[in-house]
Amino acid sequence: MAALKVKQDMPPPGGYGPIDYKRNLPRRGLSGYSMFALGIGTLLYGYWSMMKWNRERRRLQIEELEARIAMMPLFQAERDRRVLQMLRENLEEEAIIMKDVPGWKVGESTFHTTRWAPPGIGELYGLRTAEEVFNASYGFMWSSS
Repeated sequence: MAALKVKQDMPPPGGYGPIDYKRNLPRRGLSGYSMFALGIGTLLYGYWSMMKWNRERRRLQIEELEARIAMMPLFQAERDRRVLQMLRENLEEEAIIMKDVPGWKVGESTFHTTRWAPPGIGELYGLRTAEEVFNASYGFMWSSS
């Protein structure tokens, strides 16, 4: 068989156009310097706002402390009133319990002094229920029972 004539592909007349091989990336976002400046600005704003809030919080704490100090005499008076009422109730209970004991003086101090001493928990709650003693010692606590 006779050799077949093969037609080879050839470039177009005048050649191919130039190949674009250079990097042509679009510019995206801020530059490094502007991002650094933005970070520093954000940091400074955060420190400023935190400092401002700390000053406000300190002012509120001082105000709360002053209010607590101003109300302290009222709270002390309420506590004294409650203690005196409990002492009176204890004396009444003591009079009922010790009425058959000859020579017993109700409310006579066991201490040989005229100086006032605030009563202890045992003296205040000696005639009370165990629940009242527990609440006075540890405060009110939720129980699961």
